[in-house]
Amino acid sequence: MDKFVHETGCGVEVWHHVRKIVGKLKSTRVTTRPASPLKYIPRSVWALGLVSLFMDMSSEWVHGLLPIFLTTTLGASAVSLGLIEGLAEATASIVKLFSGNVSDRWGNRKGLALMGYGLAALTKPVFPMAHSVFEVTAARCIDRVGKGIRGAPRDALVAEVSPPEILGAAVGLRQALDTVGAVIGPLIAIGLMMAMNNDIRQVLWFAFVPSLVALAILFFGVQEPAEHKVKNKRKFYFKDLVQVGRPVWMLIGIGSMMTLARFSEAFLVLQAQRTGLPLSWAPMALVVMSVVYAISAYPFGALSDRMNRRTLLILGLAVLVGADALLATSNSLAATMIGISLWGLHLGMTQGLMTTLIAEAADPAWKANAYGAYGLVTGILLLVASTLAGWLWQNTGPASTFWAGAVFSIMTTILLLVAKPQMARSKAF
Repeated sequence: MDKFVHETGCGVEVWHHVRKIVGKLKSTRVTTRPASPLKYIPRSVWALGLVSLFMDMSSEWVHGLLPIFLTTTLGASAVSLGLIEGLAEATASIVKLFSGNVSDRWGNRKGLALMGYGLAALTKPVFPMAHSVFEVTAARCIDRVGKGIRGAPRDALVAEVSPPEILGAAVGLRQALDTVGAVIGPLIAIGLMMAMNNDIRQVLWFAFVPSLVALAILFFGVQEPAEHKVKNKRKFYFKDLVQVGRPVWMLIGIGSMMTLARFSEAFLVLQAQRTGLPLSWAPMALVVMSVVYAISAYPFGALSDRMNRRTLLILGLAVLVGADALLATSNSLAATMIGISLWGLHLGMTQGLMTTLIAEAADPAWKANAYGAYGLVTGILLLVASTLAGWLWQNTGPASTFWAGAVFSIMTTILLLVAKPQMARSKAF
């Protein structure tokens, strides 16, 4: 056609103009969100979801029994329980900050994820061998170090392999599979507790197996994108946290306030036991929460691609206020389980959403660092929230613990309502 146009002189300028338009159309990426994004989610995201499933199965297997193991077998107080859980999560968050920076500089997301998941797997046999609160605390913190190492590079990897138009759905899928593991693990723990006459130590030993499965899937099933060459070769300095940008710090502020409202889920287990749940069925509190979480995480992740994210956050916080109010006033196991279900629905509505917002707001060269900064601040505040929850539980009663959570939820909602629309790269506002 080019030869014909030049030889005949027919419409040369028009033809060149048409070619320019066609070239632009070819180079333009289609950003229309598919009606059914599930089939477009990359294989590596599915594999990372399965890794999360099996590791969370192992972790929640332990976590579902740990509050009872600490308070009943080892004689720990509610304050100690809150301090242990908060310290563990704060440790994970501090490590996550550095792992995010290393991941951005190194560029090898999968290698760091393998290191983190491997460390978490190695700590699982420590729990059944522990004979003091200190030993459990050490094991829990080391386990969370593994979580801190893997979290930022894993989330960055999900964001990098996923098309932007279905990022919310991809994050929601991984989160949903993670939560499926959180359902299966405690259910297996309940079955083994009944079969082994409530021998917690013996049941804890078996939690090591799914963690090994997770490692195998990660090693053989996840492929890091070959085109990922975005690296930040600077060494880490705390002043470099500014590099994540103002939109990310606005999200960190919102997430921090929300963290104060969402203390350790160990108190859900204690509340369920207080209102009549038998010892062998103690992990059922986490099962109920996780089932609702698993069912809701993907649909709300996909919904976040289609609606205003701030609105969805506010709705999620309203659900958390309802959960706290019900848990604060419940004196029956049925009411407690409904409150726990609402807690799980809140997680499904908001947990993956915050991850999506960070991915959209962060500069590509600082993406994992942004996740690390978010995790650092919220993790430290989780230590404060869980310790405060334990103190309130022990000194003023369980109801005050949940009422405090409701107050912080309302304060977060107010912060969202008054926040100015300065999120240039985020769809939240």
